[in-house]
Amino acid sequence: MTLLEKLRLRCRGLGRIVLYTSLLLPGAARAGAYEEYFQAIRMDNVYFLKQLMQRGMGPNLIEPKRGYTGLMLAIREDSMKAFDVLVNAPDVNLEAQATNGDTPLMLASFYGNAPVVKLLLAREVEVNRPGWTALHYAAINGSSEIVKLLLDASAYVDCESPDDKMTPVMLAAMRGRVAAVEVLRDNGADLSLKNKDGLTAMDLAKRYGQDGVIDVLNQKPRQ
Repeated sequence: MTLLEKLRLRCRGLGRIVLYTSLLLPGAARAGAYEEYFQAIRMDNVYFLKQLMQRGMGPNLIEPKRGYTGLMLAIREDSMKAFDVLVNAPDVNLEAQATNGDTPLMLASFYGNAPVVKLLLAREVEVNRPGWTALHYAAINGSSEIVKLLLDASAYVDCESPDDKMTPVMLAAMRGRVAAVEVLRDNGADLSLKNKDGLTAMDLAKRYGQDGVIDVLNQKPRQ
């Protein structure tokens, strides 16, 4: 381990010490509690997260960098213990949108977290929406399991992205997500659709050298 790496590790450790000791101070509106709330989520420390929530830090607080709620940050950071606490909070907003419009379902789809996707779908969150959707993100990630979960929840298979008019199968094709392309194909994706540049999913697969995708697109859909 280099000196720089040791220093970075030491700084991270000190950051934890500062956080832990400051969280023990009394007072619901103590200065810095807002930042510590999100830090507790990043560190997946449910003890301190619960302490802050008991002092009035609600489940729908928004961090300024991306406009994420605590629940969304927990998904992004894969802080699943914190997620369990937040998703079961009485007034949690499961349809919250970040600054760029992302929702908890979209983030879970993008990061390939199938258990969270299943939970949110069981809570009947919105699957289809204008612009980017969870199915777009699942196609980018390439998780055929999540793609199937969303389609089974009535996700629109040919939804188009806002500017480039990219459908999920186009996104999966250009990134070589063979299994996702196969699921989308078998669930009725229109392979003749073209994006803003006039390219189909097959065109994109050829442009980016995705031979496995080309093979799948040349096959007939499974019934």
